[in-house]
Amino acid sequence: MLKETKPVTFDSFEKDVLPEKIVKSLLSLIKEKQLLPGDKLPPERELAELMHVGRPALREALRALSIMNVVEVRPGSGTYVTALQPEQLVAHLDFVFDLDEPSIFHLFDTRKTLELRTVTLAAQQISAEEIAELECCLAEMIAATDGSESRESLDRKFHRLIAVASGNPFLARFVRVVNRLGIQYRRQTDKLPGATGQTARDHQAIIDALRTQDPEIARQRMLQHLEHAEQNLRLLLSDQN
Repeated sequence: MLKETKPVTFDSFEKDVLPEKIVKSLLSLIKEKQLLPGDKLPPERELAELMHVGRPALREALRALSIMNVVEVRPGSGTYVTALQPEQLVAHLDFVFDLDEPSIFHLFDTRKTLELRTVTLAAQQISAEEIAELECCLAEMIAATDGSESRESLDRKFHRLIAVASGNPFLARFVRVVNRLGIQYRRQTDKLPGATGQTARDHQAIIDALRTQDPEIARQRMLQHLEHAEQNLRLLLSDQN
């Protein structure tokens, strides 16, 4: 069954409009839900005519939106609005963290604020099935190669599972997004001597605390884990400087 099309009113501009204005206009249509995830934009020539803009400016605007993961250009098919998942939308921010070392430590402060809360809530209601899933995730992490993409992904999954167990979907979403940032740093710290062993011990301590359903101990174990991770990062950066 064909997807029902809906009329979309695209803003029109002068021919010499800057690409930034086109980006802002298209983002507004998405915010106003005139364009939804999965929607296909009109062909480039048609869209340029609808917006009264030059095709080079439009092409540059679409390229910027593609870098932001707001649209996806599919060769031979067209340009589509992405699923607009937060993890995708912030993925390019890793570049910021690679350039600005202080930002990564602000990220740790944010993680502490979020994850100390999620682990406290999780300790009060986590199920046996969720504990088993955490243990399985930890076992896979231990078996993975240090510094590998799969190990880093499993690390994020471990924290995501705890956030989901908190029962607060908004906190879980924020944890998912925040933990998507700084991936390259986390892969590098994994390669430090003893880092992966320490992480495994920290994760096991968190699981043990959750199993006892003691919120305060769970909070202390999570704080200790995040502080170990931050110490490893400081060590890595001091070695690089």
